[in-house]
Formats: sequence, structure tokens, C-alpha cells
Amino acid sequence: MNLSTEIFNTAIALGSNLGDSYTTLEKALFTLDRTPGIKLISRSHWYQTSPVGPPQSDYLNGCAILQVHLSPQLLLKKLLDIEQQFGRVRIQRWGARTLDLDLLLYDNVILETPALQIPHPRLKERAFVLVPLAEIAKNWIEPVSGKAIAELLKEVDCSGVKLY
Repeated sequence: MNLSTEIFNTAIALGSNLGDSYTTLEKALFTLDRTPGIKLISRSHWYQTSPVGPPQSDYLNGCAILQVHLSPQLLLKKLLDIEQQFGRVRIQRWGARTLDLDLLLYDNVILETPALQIPHPRLKERAFVLVPLAEIAKNWIEPVSGKAIAELLKEVDCSGVKLY
């Protein structure tokens, strides 16, 4: 494993709408915090949110700030591995899932590869991400737009996002 000597602040989104979503999300945070190279710094409340995509149950969503000693690519691999540990199966795009972990921001890095795009390409249009992210990182500047998360939040419809 390639652990960096540098520390990076990252923001991730967590979501679930299959099974016991609350327990899954809480256990996922616990797992992340105990993963080598990852330290949980802060977390949002959970929010019940309307789904995006095909008809399905509401989600529980939240965000967390992590300090990592991992490259963006290695962090993504860890997130995908944790999704699999929690039974994530990718059948349908934007379909129901036991656990979804999305890498939103990695310090002020802008990265575009076939496997990974930072900032997350749909971050600015998703209230279910911006509401919990603003709770814990309202002043974080999204590097593509140059706007703070709190500013981006003002630009989306938050009617489908309720505190759980």
C-alpha cells in the first residue's frame, strides 16, 4: 500500500436506500475511520432525500471530511472496496444501493481521468450532497467554480432533502 507522507483533506458523500440504511451508514463511517491512511475528521447529520434516477425508495445521505495519506486513486479504491464489503452491487446506473461512497473533493485538486473526476462532476447540482456538505464544510471552495459550498447550495432546489 502506498501511504503518502502528506496529509490531504477530502470530502466524501455517503448514501444508502437498501436494507437498514442508518446502520449501514454508521458502520461505513466506523470502517472508514479504521482504514489505514484514513482518519474521520467530521461528519454531517443524515438526511432523507428523494432519489435521482429510476423509481426507488428514498435515500439516507450524508457527508464526511476525511484526512488521508492516500492518493486520490488509492482513496477511490478503498471507497469501492468498502462499498463491496457492505454488499454494493452495480446493476443499474443511479439504481438502489446498500452503500454509495463518492469522492467529492480532494483538497483543491482538479483531476480528470477515465476512472476518476475531482471535484465530483455532479457535486454542484445535487442538493442531497450540498446540504450535508455545507453543514460541515460551508467555506470549502469548489476549485472549478471558485465558489464556496455555501454559495453552491443557494443555487439548488433543496425541497427533497429533510433532516433524518
